[in-house]
Amino acid sequence: MGLFRYSRGLIDKAIGARKRSAVEKNGELIDPMQRFTTIGEYHVGASDGTPGGQDYVLTVYKDEKGTLHQALSPESTQKLAPEYIRKFNDELGRYRAFHNKKTGRRYLVENYLDEFVNNAKKHIRVGENSINIGIITDSHLKDKNSVDFYGWNGLTHVREFSYLDQSGLLNLKAHLGDWIDGSDAGLVSESELIKLRNAFKSDKTPFMMIKGNHDENDKFDEHHDLRASFPENEFENIMWPVMYKQARIQYISKQHGVSYFDFDNVRVISVNTSDVPYILNNKGQKKYDEKITLAIREDQIEEIIEILSHSSGKKIILMSHANPINRKGSNALKYNGRSLHELLVAFNQREKGRMHSNSDVPPEFRLSNDFDFTSIKHARIIAYFCGHRHREDQYRINGIQYILFNCSALMGKNHSLTTKYNKNWDRKIDYDDEFAGYIVNVDLNKHRLQVFGYGAASKRKIFFI
Repeated sequence: MGLFRYSRGLIDKAIGARKRSAVEKNGELIDPMQRFTTIGEYHVGASDGTPGGQDYVLTVYKDEKGTLHQALSPESTQKLAPEYIRKFNDELGRYRAFHNKKTGRRYLVENYLDEFVNNAKKHIRVGENSINIGIITDSHLKDKNSVDFYGWNGLTHVREFSYLDQSGLLNLKAHLGDWIDGSDAGLVSESELIKLRNAFKSDKTPFMMIKGNHDENDKFDEHHDLRASFPENEFENIMWPVMYKQARIQYISKQHGVSYFDFDNVRVISVNTSDVPYILNNKGQKKYDEKITLAIREDQIEEIIEILSHSSGKKIILMSHANPINRKGSNALKYNGRSLHELLVAFNQREKGRMHSNSDVPPEFRLSNDFDFTSIKHARIIAYFCGHRHREDQYRINGIQYILFNCSALMGKNHSLTTKYNKNWDRKIDYDDEFAGYIVNVDLNKHRLQVFGYGAASKRKIFFI
């Protein structure tokens, strides 16, 4: 079901079934305003699929390069700046979807998300110990106007995900990392992070901003003599101050990306699986490529232990970019993924002990942490959320439910990096499988966790806790 291709899709709902025969072509439902390709002004309304079914003046014009554009202005204020704009794309052979000049969001996607929220609400209990968490991951913003892969659409996806703030449904939201693709020059990627931060932060919904393995810009460095294009702590300095500034977000030190949020008896903890030291040689090259060196270090583990040690009475969910273990229970990070999982199991079993590393582990990643969970009461780690793998997956190990979320980034089926999961979706730009996002409902009273997905995501999954 897409924005332009399916007769029971978003356009159909906007224009009404009575117009269907006039706008269908070869089994695809086409936006009726696609037909306006002659320069001029036109009066359009509900039958043309306008925003909110209101009357607008549609202006068709060409820019200096000869590219066709359309602009929608409210009929009462047609001489002012247009509210919605779009341009013709030669590669697609059609206009792109309209986006709002002020918000950067497509109104058809807003309509789609309204319906998504309404459908989710039908299955969600309102009341104590029922928390709703918005999840988006792997947006991979890149400075490219791509219609079938990573590009500017990554910023659009984050802006549209943030539209969920207006629903009043979310108690918390999180981006699980890989905000950027990390393949642009340093200054460009820095500006991308700033745009993403501003699009994601909210004064309505508490939020967590998690670092991914692409967010250190090492993909660019890989193709430029491995010289570091980001100074030390660049992602951290751009993203984390606004996260830690929130009154509802608690922390130990602000240094490692660890934070926690409480809602009734639910506690959510953020974890940084890109916890890698910034060490340069005399050529300005990094000792560790963060893109391939996923890890958690001793100081971060110490903060996690401290938070867990004061978590009596809580049902706990952890979130990070990468999954610490795989479905076989093996280490899924370069360093200390399995150790983190064993710590979580020790918490659930009320154990006391000391964490150690093998001698072959580099000194920067060795662990030596004491923990004592023997006095914890009425608490349990129930789930672990992560992205990174660009697919959906789930597995339960030692009573902890691991849930992997699909990437928001557009992955066209003909690209070599596209996962099998996303090839099966056959994702296309301006269709409602272009993006992906989630709302997770944690209901302690019903002992269940529900995952509602939009776009290239499963529509509803239920896990028992």
